[in-house]
Amino acid sequence: MDAEFYISRQPSERQNVLSNIHGIIIENDANIEVKVEPMMGKEMIIYKEKGGLMKYALSSVKNYISLHVLPIYGSKELHEKYKAKLIGASFQKGCINFIDETEMPLPVVKELISDCAKINLAKIRENYLKAKKKKSER
Repeated sequence: MDAEFYISRQPSERQNVLSNIHGIIIENDANIEVKVEPMMGKEMIIYKEKGGLMKYALSSVKNYISLHVLPIYGSKELHEKYKAKLIGASFQKGCINFIDETEMPLPVVKELISDCAKINLAKIRENYLKAKKKKSER
């Protein structure tokens, strides 16, 4: 299943916002590959950095839409910046839950993804593992 088919299977009132956010992600982060796969017991659109690490995910569940944004999980600065800008949305550690575009304005989504596109999760992970290894060798 591809992302467009996944979106077409969602409630009609959600399809436009899902399609717009999907478009924003693929247009603003050139270093991702898109797949529909299960995560946390639900099928969702997964956006992985080339090389395999999940960077974003987009899902439509019973009562809301979720945009998982791993770069905000690792950046308190980004998390706080967008929590202040998206006051109608519900923030978790690495995901943002919302009902519709009024809670998740597309210009703010574009800014969020543009900020996150600059972050290389694989490099962050590599540096973390190197530091952890050095620490254990002491």
